[in-house]
Amino acid sequence: MTPKTSDAAARTTALITGASAGLGAEFARQLASQGHDVVLVARNRARLEESAAELERRYGVTAEVLPADLASDDGVAAVVGRLSDPQRPVEILVNNAGIGLSHNFEDNPISEEKKHLKLHGETAMELTHAALKGMLERRSGRIINVASIAAFLPRGTYSAAKAWLVSFSRWANLAYARQGIKVTAVCPGFTHTEFHDRMGMDKSVAPSWAWLHAGRVVRDGLADNARGKAVSIPSRRYKVVAAVARIAPARLVAGPARKPKGARTPQ
Repeated sequence: MTPKTSDAAARTTALITGASAGLGAEFARQLASQGHDVVLVARNRARLEESAAELERRYGVTAEVLPADLASDDGVAAVVGRLSDPQRPVEILVNNAGIGLSHNFEDNPISEEKKHLKLHGETAMELTHAALKGMLERRSGRIINVASIAAFLPRGTYSAAKAWLVSFSRWANLAYARQGIKVTAVCPGFTHTEFHDRMGMDKSVAPSWAWLHAGRVVRDGLADNARGKAVSIPSRRYKVVAAVARIAPARLVAGPARKPKGARTPQ
């Protein structure tokens, strides 16, 4: 299917991390459907190539595959190199790659906690820094950082890392808006994705009303980014959660101090 977009839109490129599944795959689909060429970043080359072939067939765009482990320095360097290439400018960067930790902080190996923090914070910062140079020269660019409603709740190191990402996005959107660059933190709650299924999550830990669909999250996130919003919270129900979290005592919104078995933090 040929994308119904202008030639200018068809020539722009979006780079999406964590693009082989979950919200990353949905971002790739929706951006491709809008006529953007895409660069797909994840660890699994086979899955990326399968996704790239489908996007090219369905939407008539160019889909480039870039296998990289963004928890490693070498993987980050590979993506920084792609973002820094002036001959192949990237107009849209989606920092989506992330992981969850199943156990309480004291039960996790510190090596896993450091990997978790690097992926959600340091890696997103490095890729944003790499993308910005070209965007500033062109005075045009869009950056989406996939955070979480957990950013507004005091719930472990996942919440802490996502809170940093939201704060970083707020600042960057303000700092670079006059130069044509829009930066948005997308903050979904629990979302039906393959990501959760692959983790073996028991979805009964959250009530049915709490679950969102990936298509809705991505549509809202892209629309809010296009409008220049610094923070996108998909669905009215989670807007209410974020508003309550800002004014309620921390002990009321923190949830249990320790995770029950099978629990997960919202994506």
